[in-house]
Amino acid sequence: MTLKQLETYFIDELIPVYGSDEAAQLFYLTAEHISGLNRSALILKNDFQLDAKTEDAYKNTLSALTEGKPLQHIFEEAWFYGLKFRVNSSVLIPRPETEELVHWILETASGFPFSHLLDVGTGTGCIAITLQKKLDSVKAEAMDISSDALMIAKQNAVANEADIAFIQADILGYEGIESYDLIVSNPPYITPKERQEMHQNVLGYEPELALFVTEENPLIFYKSIADFAVRHLDARGFLFFEINEYLGKEMIEMLEDKGFANIHLKKDMQGKDRMIRCNKAQ
Repeated sequence: MTLKQLETYFIDELIPVYGSDEAAQLFYLTAEHISGLNRSALILKNDFQLDAKTEDAYKNTLSALTEGKPLQHIFEEAWFYGLKFRVNSSVLIPRPETEELVHWILETASGFPFSHLLDVGTGTGCIAITLQKKLDSVKAEAMDISSDALMIAKQNAVANEADIAFIQADILGYEGIESYDLIVSNPPYITPKERQEMHQNVLGYEPELALFVTEENPLIFYKSIADFAVRHLDARGFLFFEINEYLGKEMIEMLEDKGFANIHLKKDMQGKDRMIRCNKAQ
């Protein structure tokens, strides 16, 4: 089978599950990973005859994809802000919306050089590691309740040569003694009502602990992190959140009630309310 023939077969098999655009994207990501070539080089090799071992690698990947397994879990890696991260079912796959949050933090840092940050609910460590790599001389700490997630985050820190202090703790009961000028979190925020809209490759393969909150108290983690920030955020420090797109108004009201000021709700590239930045009121 040639690469072009395999491409047609691969995409046709995936269209019923993912649609044509995503199916094509998944093929090229698979081909780039297996071949080590970029998309332009692959197009030039359309008539290249694949050996049996390589053909099997494509078909095994295709089989896993049709079952709903995320490509990042198949290859156990994901890219975030130009850095490669190991992923598995213990951590959320880093997403473009979170890259936008990190970009906003880095933009803010151009006018306020951060010196000490805490990432709450770190998962892969992608936020803390990226910020530690991009911000000069920043001291970085990262917290997660899950020992399995922290194991992955520590491996990612080593692989990306990032100096991170990791903390295993539940923010709902964590006191701490440090102070920070940047606290950031992408905590669980998906309600049971939203669960039915989610794709099987999220529900079946990503940790529920990092995804879901109750319908009755959807801001439980945000409230706890905000309370922590009241006690541990420096007077001129910043608190950043990635948020549930449907709860922007409630987030602003909650932060105002807790004494935060300069609250800025920001949309992501899809026009959804996805990020919040604020300061402690002076």
